[in-house]
Amino acid sequence: MLNDEYYMRQALNEARMAFEKDEVPIGAVIVCKGRIIARAHNLTETLNDVTAHAEMQAITAAANVLGGKYLTGCTLYVTVEPCPMCAGGLLWSQIPAIVYGAKDEKRGYSIYNPVILHPKTTITKGVLEEECASLMKNFFKLKR
Repeated sequence: MLNDEYYMRQALNEARMAFEKDEVPIGAVIVCKGRIIARAHNLTETLNDVTAHAEMQAITAAANVLGGKYLTGCTLYVTVEPCPMCAGGLLWSQIPAIVYGAKDEKRGYSIYNPVILHPKTTITKGVLEEECASLMKNFFKLKR
């Protein structure tokens, strides 16, 4: 049976694609009924768009697959804690479950507004945390 680690590895594959494109290496997948329906990574540099975060790209892709704007019955797997903008998008999408790898100590939603998500949304933190954090650290080490 596929589990959180399997899906997070898929999100990590997306994050690695972002890294190779010189994008901040965050990846996301959205799973519905045990099937990945959306894969995405940051595209802010590629699209010259500050809103092109992995989560936002994944929300749009998943909504297109499902034929509607609500992601009820889905789970988002993302390598880094969502920012407040993405958390707002996740709230509006009505996604019931979010699984993330590394905490974002500077820009994570929990720092700015820990109650932005729907109260019934389940949050699972720290899945493959070291791998997710390591990719981010390596990226920013190369930038300095």
